[in-house]
This record gives sequence, C-alpha cells and structure tokens, in this order.
Amino acid sequence: MKLDILAFGAHPDDVELGAGATIAKEVANGNKVGIIDLTRGELGTRGSAEIRSQEAKKSADILGVEIRENLGFADGFFTNDKQHQVEIIKKIRKYRPEIVICNAIDDRHIDHGRGSKLVSDSCFLSGLIKIETQLEGEKEVQEPWRPKVVYHYIQWKNLEPDFVVDVSGFIDKKMDSIMAYSSQFHDPNSKEPETPISSKNFMDSVKYRARDLGRLINSEYGEGFTAERYVAVKQLNDLV
Repeated sequence: MKLDILAFGAHPDDVELGAGATIAKEVANGNKVGIIDLTRGELGTRGSAEIRSQEAKKSADILGVEIRENLGFADGFFTNDKQHQVEIIKKIRKYRPEIVICNAIDDRHIDHGRGSKLVSDSCFLSGLIKIETQLEGEKEVQEPWRPKVVYHYIQWKNLEPDFVVDVSGFIDKKMDSIMAYSSQFHDPNSKEPETPISSKNFMDSVKYRARDLGRLINSEYGEGFTAERYVAVKQLNDLV
C-alpha cells in the first residue's frame, strides 16, 4: 500500500498531540495516512505498554488512518544507529510516502529530539540505492524511496513554526484522539501518579495553543510545523 503521508512518533500519543488535527484533515481530504510508533511507551509513569497499545488502536480508528504499526524500539534507550535506521527504511520503502512528519527537533523528552533525527536520517538513507533491505518473509530487495519532504510537529516546547496548518473544524477529533489514551491524560478519578501531561492544565494547553496559532493565521485553530528546507509556494495566492 502506498501512503500519501506517514507520521512517526517516538511514543504512542506523540503524533496525536503534535499533528492529530492535521492528520484528521488530510484523511478527510482523501489522503492516505499512516502512523508508526517507534516505542511502546513502556517507561511511561502511568498505564502500561499493553494498555497504550489498545489506546493507540482506538486513537487510530478515531483519526481514520490506513495503518498503525509499532517498531518496538526500547523506550528511553533507542539510538540513531544502523540497526534502527534500517528498520525505519524498510517502512519508508514499504509505504512510499510523499510526506513524512515526525517528532519535534528539540523537546523536553529526550526521545523526541532523538526520534526526530533518527527518522529524518532514515528518510535520506532510504533513497540510497546501495542500501539493500528486505521485508521479513520476502525474497525481493526493496526499491529505494525518499520522501519529498520531512516536517516536524511541535510538542512540549514552544518552538517557532515555519508554517501553520489551518485545522479549523478538526480540533475536536484531535482532542478525542488524544483522550483515547485515558491512562495518560487528565482523569480526576485516576489513582495513578501525577505527571506533567496528566493535569487539566496540560490538556487545556493543547487546545489553547491550537487556538493561538489559529489566531496568528487568522483562523480558528492551527497546528505548527518546522521544515528541513524552505517552504515554497507556486504563487502568492497559495498563502491563506
């Protein structure tokens, strides 16, 4: 299956928090979108890897994505090396996305910046013909494939976006996809330990950041991204 957009997250829920509304909008526009999580989030203070796997499936159903997979890398300890790059290259060559989106280039959680660079490097390497990869159980060597662009969503830190997507009309679906991870986020009845993302203030901040970015682009809600190269338009009226 060829995908138009492939989104990567270091942990289940990263993609939803950073780009959930954009993904929902792209799906509504008829684009084929997939999500790949690098780890199972097994080091998370709340819940468990098994619970988060169930929550990730529920969230994927809400967003309407074509596929969601998990590479099972070690939460907190995966590295940007050949072993991990090859596994991502296999997925890029399998799904042949035009656009890849991935973690913030710099963030509070060490896995976010590391995951960002790992995916970005893998996107470049995936285009090299002399790197040979095969999917498990298949004899044929995969064809090289390099996405046209790699974009990075914004997470905990308020990084300056290179562009903002107007996601008006899709914020509720984003919030629903986030709240599918009921073990992780605000629940006044939960007996789990408090974390930086389990407070009501954090959940409120997700929505008011989107509202503020929307204000800055003269719309209701927005999601910001950083780009690895200049953002180009064919003509001035492409801008909204």
